[in-house]
Amino acid sequence: MTRQYPVVYEWAGKNFSGYAPDVPGCIATGKTLDLMRSMLKGALESHLQWMHNEGESIPDASDEVTLDLEPDAEFPHPRGYYVIVERLSITMPKSKAAKPKLTKIKTAATKRRTLQAA
Repeated sequence: MTRQYPVVYEWAGKNFSGYAPDVPGCIATGKTLDLMRSMLKGALESHLQWMHNEGESIPDASDEVTLDLEPDAEFPHPRGYYVIVERLSITMPKSKAAKPKLTKIKTAATKRRTLQAA
């Protein structure tokens, strides 16, 4: 199953950075836009799988994105700065198969060793 998350790519002067506003804390960078898309897709899929494994709820994909493009004196935009917003198709996490439970011991160890710390 896939879900279409809105993502934001920013040209930072020497490379692209990208993030999905619906998934805080998950970012990626890439030298080219194609590499950025690939890196962010992998980062999002890994991040969502981690959230799923930890029992956290997976955020829904929003329908719209609001960006603040006002100039910032402390962090000025580089020359040629621009932003791309698009939807990225992300494969959703799969549940891990339950491990089989041990029902009986098939063999027993015949010797035991004691290990001591050096």
